[in-house]
Amino acid sequence: MKRKSNPPKNLAVLFDWHADKARSTSLHLDRPFDIAPNAGVDYDAQALAGLVADASGWLYAAGARRGDRIAVIKENHFDVVMLSAAAARIGAIAATISAANRPAHLLEMLQRLQPVVTVISAKTLETAARAGIDLSTFGRTILLGEAADDSAGIPLEQLAGSPVPEMSIRPDDEPMMITHTSGTTSTPKLVVHTAETNRAATRLELLPMPIIVNRPDDVCLSSISFAHSRAYAWAFAQFRWAPKRLLIGSTHDAHDVERVMESQRPTTIEATPNVFQHWIPLVRRRPELFAQVRYYLNTFDMMHPSIARPFMNASRHSRVMWGHSWGQSEVGPIAGGGYTRRKINKLAGSVNDNMNNMGWAWPGLMKAKVVDPDTGAPVRRGQTGILMVRGKSLFVDYLGETDRYEAKKSAGWWNTGDVGYKDCLGRIQFVDRALDAIPGVSATEVESVLLERIEGAREVVLLSRGERAPVPVVCLDSGTLSDEAWKAASAGLAPMGDPIVVTWDELPRTSTWKIRRKELRELVLADDETELEERFT
Repeated sequence: MKRKSNPPKNLAVLFDWHADKARSTSLHLDRPFDIAPNAGVDYDAQALAGLVADASGWLYAAGARRGDRIAVIKENHFDVVMLSAAAARIGAIAATISAANRPAHLLEMLQRLQPVVTVISAKTLETAARAGIDLSTFGRTILLGEAADDSAGIPLEQLAGSPVPEMSIRPDDEPMMITHTSGTTSTPKLVVHTAETNRAATRLELLPMPIIVNRPDDVCLSSISFAHSRAYAWAFAQFRWAPKRLLIGSTHDAHDVERVMESQRPTTIEATPNVFQHWIPLVRRRPELFAQVRYYLNTFDMMHPSIARPFMNASRHSRVMWGHSWGQSEVGPIAGGGYTRRKINKLAGSVNDNMNNMGWAWPGLMKAKVVDPDTGAPVRRGQTGILMVRGKSLFVDYLGETDRYEAKKSAGWWNTGDVGYKDCLGRIQFVDRALDAIPGVSATEVESVLLERIEGAREVVLLSRGERAPVPVVCLDSGTLSDEAWKAASAGLAPMGDPIVVTWDELPRTSTWKIRRKELRELVLADDETELEERFT
């Protein structure tokens, strides 16, 4: 049967559609799927579709039916998207939740979700139990991996071979999938998307855009959080363009990605900024592994040029590009821009050494405006305010928090919670998250400069303190930060407090590797009684 060039809107049939294409792609994994631990690390399109169909049988045998909600809580891997597709095949809705979340946050999300079936890794269950939290009481529990106590749920092996039920696909305007926000300040919010809103969020990558989309000869490496909505858009787009091979970096570990890249040299790489940052020692030690890369893309967070620079310089491709995207789980991609090697290297170490210019909102897909945080009225170009966006990709609810969802909408416009302005050409200049905003200073811009200037810096986080000078938290590869080095690094920048040096492991992170700034502030400024600015909350 002849298939349309674009994939179907509904996740339920995506894997079957891909398997039926004349040209499909294949997956190479850094480790086996948790739902198929003995099946190896290589999958073609038919094997992927078969595993999704089998998984629908497991969920059905566990009691899931059309309209039911299913929780998927496990370690990061592409198989969370496959379990969501399996749920969609039987008309259920899966919430893919990263096991990297705090046990207390997992409990709260499950209480909102009230799933009929919970698929959870034994490791996650046991970690929560050690914290005094029982996650095994939400519907029927399917256990992944070896558990010390099988009585907490049904081992997945017991459901193997369950009959594959007939499809019962929900309409495209009804909820199809549930993901969650990063949760940088508190418990992540559960984000509900339909097939229609997810397609709108994927439209950009379904267009034949040069450089951005993968070509038939590309080898694409993705090391993102697969529990988030970005992973769904990524899957639809990659199956549409069918590059030579897809590489999955589920652990983000530099040793794992090095092992994969030694045999499978990628030509395009997507990862979160802090994953790229974690790989800097690798790119410096083994630059040849990145020599053939023609396109890098970062998602989920702001990128600093000092992180992008060594990767761009390791590539031997004459026109290597870095794609910098601004988007959110709630709305998908909002704006983005491209950076050449020359552009990234040109301003190294200067006060303008940042990647905060996000370009224009994607034409025809998204509208953006800047408004006064107090009145909601649009502001003139160059004036900082709250960034509002509008498009067909806007999600349909925060599950269990509809009041919060409605409060962030205004006449069809969505409050991103980000602060920025439009320059004279109408391009979006990102400043900060509203909750992290520092009067008169862009924390992200200062962080970019300090990361470049401080030798051996792995991370810099500028913490707000109301009307007092912000405090920089610095993570170094090794050693200490001398007074002389700090004086040189901070020259020409806004006044700051004395830097606080922490280790990499002391930095609290979300499942997307964003820094939990509120938690970090409580850790390093425990005795600071300053009441923080709440203007933008």
